[in-house]
Amino acid sequence: MLKVTSSAMPGPVSLLFPTPVFAASRDGDPQPSAPSLLRDELSLYTAPPPLQKPLNVLPEAGQLEQSAATLREFTEPYTGWCKDTYSTIQPKVHSVVQCGSDTYAYLKDPPKDFYPRAGVVGFTGVLGLFLARGSRIKRFMLPAGLMTVSASMYYPEKAATIVKSTGDSVYDRAVQSYAALEKMVNPQSKSGKDSETKP
Repeated sequence: MLKVTSSAMPGPVSLLFPTPVFAASRDGDPQPSAPSLLRDELSLYTAPPPLQKPLNVLPEAGQLEQSAATLREFTEPYTGWCKDTYSTIQPKVHSVVQCGSDTYAYLKDPPKDFYPRAGVVGFTGVLGLFLARGSRIKRFMLPAGLMTVSASMYYPEKAATIVKSTGDSVYDRAVQSYAALEKMVNPQSKSGKDSETKP
């Protein structure tokens, strides 16, 4: 069996017993006349003294931080306005992008005879621009009317649906306008009729 002696392992054995430590002079020679200190008595192993200032005190803001805070306060209304505007515009932009992607998908694989029909409708619009000489109203109404007529010849079901829905909305608007005009012209007669009919 192997026997461990202090001469074979001087390091671990010396850690078990307190050993004196001598302070060295500037020349590097130990001073034998100085009192010997134990390892536990060195300042390295003692607890540090309590700090006078607490550690969580924030330093004062410098000039750069103050400038950044001033700039942030100055731009805060504008950034809020930009966020509101973006949240308002974002759904519209998404709908336009969706419409564009749907149109691209439709034009990528069009139905039969789509391009000749689109050519005829476009040609009638150009013909309307050529024939509409004079006022600006003619320049707008004549091409739009000719294009509408030629498109309704190619797509009669869709044209009938659009005409029906447009007619209904125009009728509703006309009734609302008539009621508003009647209230403006005869405000007293309406209240007199209401008072007579009520018990």
